[in-house]
Amino acid sequence: MTDVAPSSAGHPPVDARAIAALIPHRFPMLLVDRVEDIVLGVSARGIKAVSGNEPFFAGHFPGRPIMPGVLIVEALAQTAGVLAILSMDLKDSGKLVYFMAIEEAKFRAPVEPGCLLHLEVEFVQRRATVCKFAGRATVDGKVAAEARFTAMIADPPA
Repeated sequence: MTDVAPSSAGHPPVDARAIAALIPHRFPMLLVDRVEDIVLGVSARGIKAVSGNEPFFAGHFPGRPIMPGVLIVEALAQTAGVLAILSMDLKDSGKLVYFMAIEEAKFRAPVEPGCLLHLEVEFVQRRATVCKFAGRATVDGKVAAEARFTAMIADPPA
């Protein structure tokens, strides 16, 4: 059950350049390529094209490259960060979205090079400075990972 009032206001898709204008992450930590199907105040879907050239594959694992689960959760959080910034009208405010908690994380299937990772997030609860989200990452319609997480909206460090 959600504490978020639904909105019928959609938002156009957000490409990589626009994502970089909304959140501070950059390569190699920018883990979402596009955010689409955005319903402000409710949900969004992100996409991450998982390339064999990702730097983490060199060590996770040699001979059997698998995207680390924590990075899948980070990709979900970045998608949620874009949703929060747009929904709360924080673009150009200088505010950042910081992880506070990760709960109920489950990893169901490996994510390998060549996969198209679909990142689905929705608000579970939204307050002035704290938001809770539910997220699910899928590949070819199969759940790869899911988690609930909390984020705080705050000013960047001085």
